[in-house]
Amino acid sequence: MTDHLLKICLVLFLGLAVMPVRGQEAAGPYKDVRIKKMKMAMQTYTFRKYTFAEALAKTRELGIRYVEAYPGQRLSKEMPANVLFSHTMSDEQIAWVKDELAKNSLTLVAYGVVGFDSTEKAMREVFDFARKMGIQVINTEPAFADWRPLERMVKEYNIKVAIHNHPLPSRFALPATVLAKVKGLDPRIGSGMDTAHWMRSGWEPLKAMALLRGRIVHAHLKDLDLFNDAHQAKDVPFGSGVAKIHDILAELTLQDYDGYLSIEHEREDESSNPSPNIAKGLEYIRSITYFQDYQQLLPRWDGRYSKHGWNHYGPGHFLLDEKTGELTGQGGMGLLWYSARKYRDFILELDYKCDEIFTNSGIFLRVPEMVTSDDYIYKSFEIQIDDAGTGIHQTGAAYDAEAPKTLAFKETGEWNHYKISFIGGTITVELNGVEVVNWRAEPRGKIKSYAPEGYIGLQNHDSRAPIHFKNIFVKEI
Repeated sequence: MTDHLLKICLVLFLGLAVMPVRGQEAAGPYKDVRIKKMKMAMQTYTFRKYTFAEALAKTRELGIRYVEAYPGQRLSKEMPANVLFSHTMSDEQIAWVKDELAKNSLTLVAYGVVGFDSTEKAMREVFDFARKMGIQVINTEPAFADWRPLERMVKEYNIKVAIHNHPLPSRFALPATVLAKVKGLDPRIGSGMDTAHWMRSGWEPLKAMALLRGRIVHAHLKDLDLFNDAHQAKDVPFGSGVAKIHDILAELTLQDYDGYLSIEHEREDESSNPSPNIAKGLEYIRSITYFQDYQQLLPRWDGRYSKHGWNHYGPGHFLLDEKTGELTGQGGMGLLWYSARKYRDFILELDYKCDEIFTNSGIFLRVPEMVTSDDYIYKSFEIQIDDAGTGIHQTGAAYDAEAPKTLAFKETGEWNHYKISFIGGTITVELNGVEVVNWRAEPRGKIKSYAPEGYIGLQNHDSRAPIHFKNIFVKEI
């Protein structure tokens, strides 16, 4: 074999090695990622052969709560054909759209792809419309070079701008181009990633997302049957193509993405009735979403985490990083407890990290009453965090009652994952995927009694070796 031919073979082999392949979504570094539930929206372009009113009804039938509208869709069969959804609609037409959204229990969250020039008048027309409609994201592909006026609008209106990536030769087809333009600008200006258009331009979505980490503000989620084929590739149900939907959602989870995923199905030969394929794809997404039926106990609004619903009793407190959702214990000994509701049978999952080997903390289960004294420690079970302890006082134990069967905590400074279930009278504790306790609970040790339902609490012990918590989820059984 000649050197020239050998080089050709090597290039072909390496090219095939990086090509997306069906059936590999759950492999590799994303295999063990616990995928969070994403906020799904419907891009009404999916139902472009229908009116806006019909698109809303079909969105509701699919169980989707959020909508992204595009300019140019006919509003209703009862209106003239030239009455279209647009930021230039009359006040009466806007009122009609709001009524239709309310009738279908839908929320309009995004608008685009919409073009406008660089004048303040043109920008304000779009931003004023977005404010009237409660729209949170404007999708666009700016045709002008100076984005400073656009940035001023984003700051004034507190509305995000997502830069859409139509395929080549679109000016923003490549993620590096978008990243270069948004660098240094307000973080509310970022990528409006479209997975299919990246694939049509020869970009693997996962590589593009890694490049744009921290600057993705909106997403169009699609799966295709072919990679790097702008003309023949067709939309297919999520999980049945080559986009690696599992890994895309896992990467968004790792990036702690809090935006919307707009479904946009563009397959022309199915555009008259895309609902069956969308329903099939949504079922796939539900099947791979680890936290599908969980509630996140640290709520998040406008990109910031909050302790809303939590109260603190006793000395010390927990610091909250509003950007990352990480709680850090300070001082003590006190209890941060979720006071919004009591839980009877539930599964609680969270991540924690110890600063030192002697870090001491715990998770309290079924705290029976509003916490006004230390009495709760005798009437609720504590799942212990204390790597330096022993037996019934060591990490994994039901404190002072049932020792862990084995030790499964990680090295100091690493994140650990607790999965704690309290169903009926049985407490099961998994630490980093290893069952360490499976115990029929009973009053024992310091526990004098326990209630059939109660609050969930996190203990802060002292400042010399703080505890850290994040990703706190609960599922009622």
